Amino acid sequence: MKSLKTLLPYFAKYKWKTLAGFLFILLANLFKTYNPVVVRDAINELTHQLGISTTVDMNALAVVILRFVGIYFMVAIFEGLFTFFMRQTIIVVSRDIEYDLKNKLYNHYQYLDQAFFRKNNTGDLMNRITEDISRVRMFIGPSIMYTLNLVIMFVFCATNMIRVNWEMALYVLIPMPILSFTIYKLNSKINKTSERLQSKLSDLTTVTQETYSGIRVIQSYVQEKAMSLFFKDASEEYKKESLKLAKIEAFYFPFIMFLVGFCLVIIVLVGGFLNINGKISVGNIAEFMLYLNMLTFPISALGWAVALTQQAAVSMRRINEFLDLKPTVFNDSDDKKKVEGKIEFQDVTFEYPDSGIVALKNINFSISKGQQVAIIGKTGSGKTTILDLCLRMYDVSRGQINIDDKPIKEWDTKTLRNSFGYVTQDVFLFSDSIENNIRFGAKGNTTLTSKELAKVAAVDLEIEKFSAKYDTIVGERGVTLSGGQKQRISIARALASNPDLLLFDDCLSAVDAQTEKEIEENLRTVAQGKTSIIVTHRIFSQFNFDLILVMDKGEIVERGTHEDLMQLKGLYYTLYHQQKTEKDKVENVLS
Repeated sequence: MKSLKTLLPYFAKYKWKTLAGFLFILLANLFKTYNPVVVRDAINELTHQLGISTTVDMNALAVVILRFVGIYFMVAIFEGLFTFFMRQTIIVVSRDIEYDLKNKLYNHYQYLDQAFFRKNNTGDLMNRITEDISRVRMFIGPSIMYTLNLVIMFVFCATNMIRVNWEMALYVLIPMPILSFTIYKLNSKINKTSERLQSKLSDLTTVTQETYSGIRVIQSYVQEKAMSLFFKDASEEYKKESLKLAKIEAFYFPFIMFLVGFCLVIIVLVGGFLNINGKISVGNIAEFMLYLNMLTFPISALGWAVALTQQAAVSMRRINEFLDLKPTVFNDSDDKKKVEGKIEFQDVTFEYPDSGIVALKNINFSISKGQQVAIIGKTGSGKTTILDLCLRMYDVSRGQINIDDKPIKEWDTKTLRNSFGYVTQDVFLFSDSIENNIRFGAKGNTTLTSKELAKVAAVDLEIEKFSAKYDTIVGERGVTLSGGQKQRISIARALASNPDLLLFDDCLSAVDAQTEKEIEENLRTVAQGKTSIIVTHRIFSQFNFDLILVMDKGEIVERGTHEDLMQLKGLYYTLYHQQKTEKDKVENVLS
C-alpha cells in the first residue's frame, strides 16, 4: 500500500472538492440510516393504534400512514440528493487525478533517456499510461467512495442498533470480524495475482502494437497465422491470470451473503425472544432488519473495493517505477545562451548502456563555426552515434564533448537541441498532414513557408500532385508516402526553424540520382554559414567539405579534405571509385 501514498499530493490539490465529497457521504448516510427509525416509529404507532381499540378508526390510521410516508419520502429525497453530490465530487476528483497522472507520466516519458526507450517496449509504456492509471482511478473513485460509505454507514447503523439493544446488536455484529479476517488473508493473493495479471496485459498490448505497426511485413511474409498464434498464446496467459483473480474475488460474495443470511436468522430468533420478554418492540425488529439490509450491498462491495485497492497498489507501483526514474542526460540550466556552432570531441569513447556495445573509441575532431563536415563509413561504424552525442541523447562513457568551448553537460538541453536541425536515418513522420509535419520543426521561429521548404528538399512538385496537396494525411509513420518522399519531407522539417547547426544522417539514401543532385545543390546554398555534419554512405559531389571523417569499427581511420583523402588512396579512395563506377554503369544503362 506504500505506493498509493504518492497520491496524497493529488488529493491535496483537490482537497476542497475531496472534503466536500466526504461531507456528502456523511450527510447521505445520516439520512439513509434515519429511514429505519421512521419505519420503526410507523410500525410502533400503527401497532399502538390497532391495539388500543377493538374498532379501527380508518381516518386516524390514514393520517398516521400519510404522516410517516411523507417523512420517509422527504428523508429519501435528501438521501438521494446528497448521494448525487457525493458521486459528483468523489468520482470527478478521480477523473481529475487520472487526467493529471496521465499528463505527468506522458510528459515524464518525453524527458527520459534514449536508453530507457531501448530497454522498455512500447506496449508496456502504453499499458502503464492507460490500463494502470485507469486502475488507480478506480481506486480513487469507486473504491474509496464505497469504502468510506461502508465505514460511515456501519458506524451509524451500529450506533443505532446498540442504542436500541446492545445485546441484539452484539449478536448481529459478531460475524463482522470474521469477514475482516477473511479479507486480510485474501489480500496477499489478490496482490500477487494482480501483479502477474498486469504483466501479462503488458505482453498482450506489446504483441498487438507490434502487429499493427509491422502489418506490411507480416502480410509480405504471409505470417498472419503465426502472429495470430502469438496473440492467442498471449491472450491465453492473460485469461489464465484473469480467471485466477476472478476465482479469488468470487469467494467474497457467497461468503458475505452467507453472513448476511446468518445475521438475518439471528435477528428473527433473538428479536422474537426479546420481544416476547418485552425488551424491544416489533418496530425494533423491523429496524434491525433494515439496518442489516442497508449493510448488505456495501459489505458485498467490500471485496470488490479491496480487489480494486490491491490492483491499484500494483499499478501505482508500476507507474512509480517510471516516475522515479530521473533523466541523466537532461539539464535545465538558467543559461539560455544561443549555440554558435563550434563542436569538439576530445578522446570520446561511448558504450551503449543497455547492450554494452562499444560504438566509438577515442574519437577526436574539432569543427569550427560554419564548417561543413562529412562523416563516411560502413554500416555500424559509429556515424549515427556521433550525431546522437552532439544532441546529447546520451552521455559519453569517457572523454568530453565541448560546444562553443563549453562542456556539453553544462548546456541547457532544450537550448542545445533547439539549435540543431536534425534529419534522422530512420525517418519518422506523424500521422498528420504534410503541412503539420513540416511545421513541426518550425518551433515558431521561421519566416519560410512550407512550400519554400519543400522546394529546398525537392519534394514540392510531388506534393502539389496530391489531391489535398499540403493537407494530405500521410498515415501512421508516413505509410502513404514513398521512402524518398518521407526523407525529403524530413529535410524540409529540419530546415523549418532555420537552425544554426545541421545534422543529416544518410538523408538521401532513398532518392534517385537526379533528385539527389538537386537536393545537394539546394542544401549547399542553405548550409552556407551554418555548421553542418552530413553522415552518408555516398560521397556528395556538390559539397566542398572542409573536413571529411572516414570511420571504421568505431574509430576515425582517415581525415582531411577530398583532395587529401584521394592522395592517401585508402578507404575513402576505394569508396569514391566504387561509387563512381556504379554511377557510370547506371548512366550507361539509361543512355
